[in-house]
Amino acid sequence: MRFIALILIGALRVWAVQIPAGTELTIRLTDKVASEVTPPPASIHAVLIVPAIADGKILLPLGVQLTGEVKQARAATEQDKAQLLLVFNQIGMGSYHAGISSIIGALDNAREKVDGDGLITGIDGSETYGSRIDQGIAKLQNNDKFASLAGIIQGAKQALKIKDVNANIDFDAGVEMTLRLTKPLDWRGPVSGIESKVMPFPNQEALVTLVNRQPFRTAAENPPRPSDITNIMLVATEAEIRAAFAKAGWSNSVRLTTQSKLETARALIEDRGYREGPMSVLFLDGQPPAFALQKGNDTYARRHHIRVFARPGTFAGKPVWVCSSTHDVGINFSDRDRTFIHKIDSDIDNERAKVVNDLLFAGAVRSLALVDRPELPENLSNATGDPLHTDGRMVVLLLQ
Repeated sequence: MRFIALILIGALRVWAVQIPAGTELTIRLTDKVASEVTPPPASIHAVLIVPAIADGKILLPLGVQLTGEVKQARAATEQDKAQLLLVFNQIGMGSYHAGISSIIGALDNAREKVDGDGLITGIDGSETYGSRIDQGIAKLQNNDKFASLAGIIQGAKQALKIKDVNANIDFDAGVEMTLRLTKPLDWRGPVSGIESKVMPFPNQEALVTLVNRQPFRTAAENPPRPSDITNIMLVATEAEIRAAFAKAGWSNSVRLTTQSKLETARALIEDRGYREGPMSVLFLDGQPPAFALQKGNDTYARRHHIRVFARPGTFAGKPVWVCSSTHDVGINFSDRDRTFIHKIDSDIDNERAKVVNDLLFAGAVRSLALVDRPELPENLSNATGDPLHTDGRMVVLLLQ
């Protein structure tokens, strides 16, 4: 689980620390990289978006800069998958810079895979839904009895504006990944970043009371089953929430309509992302979310998402919102519901931490607290049957 930096207060400068090999760093690209671009750029850049913490001390703060290069790039062909090897070899903050030995260890919300040497390999274009449709059309066209059917399917594909699958690796600025140190890093740079400006929450006793008055669970509409756990409270105006998430790279989720369902189908067939993809509607105290936000990359199967519900009253002079956040990690067919559903990461505290770290990096957090909810039941599952594992606490963020 990514750390929620509640231990940031009082962080001291460390003149020299050694960060061991194997440490994982969560980074965000600040340049676009692509397997089909030749020659590759002279250098690529990224930024640390989760502080590296050990034994309650910050080793690397938010905002540390990384520089590297594209060591290998191969465009996708009919015979070969696309490949991309990114190597980051410099790290620094302000005037301090040092060498670093690392490899890419994992990709966030990506359709591509990473091997043990950090090599990113793309998808097999011939195995996507779109390619299989084309293969089926070609077979029908070669059969006199079914040639007219092939024309109908081809016409439907054109009417739905389905594009050919792009099997290349195209990562825009903002794509996130995990970097793993292959050698120890001696860091003599700053250990205070954006996160050091977070202040204690005002009136903490009242905050605990407020948190424990909130409902624990959302509910699905049809059938009406208990679903996601509420795990985040935002104390902010709607404009502050939207601005903070936009700065952190999140997008508004569109409503579930016929048009958005068609766009979802196109995204699945074309094996690509859908930044504004719809979410199923969940209810809190009988009310739908005021709005929903998400963060994806190049696949609709995986995305971070959060539903934001308006709550009565204010705190610290600002409106109160309660949220449920989970991470979609795949799509399966539900035998129980007879439809395709997203599967989530059952360790939902990971997604709570993701939201916190993103908003900290965006510089949007004035105060932060993690509040116990002793009455939250254990051994819960969502409306589609995924188990929900959590420490039960709600994080509260006062935004600015």
